[in-house]
Amino acid sequence: TEDPRSKLVLLKYWNGNYTNYMEGRTRFHKLDFSLEILNTSRQDRQLYEYIVSQGSEETVWQIQLEVYEPVSSLSIQTLGWALANGSCTVTLNCTAERGDNVSYSWGSRDAGTAGLCSGHHSVLNLSYPLHNARVACVCTASNPVSRQVLAFSSSQCSYER
Repeated sequence: TEDPRSKLVLLKYWNGNYTNYMEGRTRFHKLDFSLEILNTSRQDRQLYEYIVSQGSEETVWQIQLEVYEPVSSLSIQTLGWALANGSCTVTLNCTAERGDNVSYSWGSRDAGTAGLCSGHHSVLNLSYPLHNARVACVCTASNPVSRQVLAFSSSQCSYER
């Protein structure tokens, strides 16, 4: 027995007229033949097909729609610190409250500390000599639809900072 494949038809266009089967959920733009999904949600993340029929010939395009929740506000936690041999070592963790497929990176706004603040994960192991009075690192959390930035500044190596 064959496994029948059923498809939900969103819109049909024929001879200059169209029928929108998802009125209120989708909007068809006749000018450029685009179909807009209104109030997009994660449930809309799926494979869609665009089919053009001309006589006995059919052309099919498949479009994978990805839906992402934007990156929300960030927080930076100090996971640990240590003072040894004239250097301060701090472990920082940058996290977004919400967001899909979030990637993290660390950097610096100050060219003098750029190498110290470099990282490509949510956790940064920062180690700097105590003679650096102030170290400022910036965490960036991003996904394909948004990005958030938060700075961490340490003026001394202590638990309170």
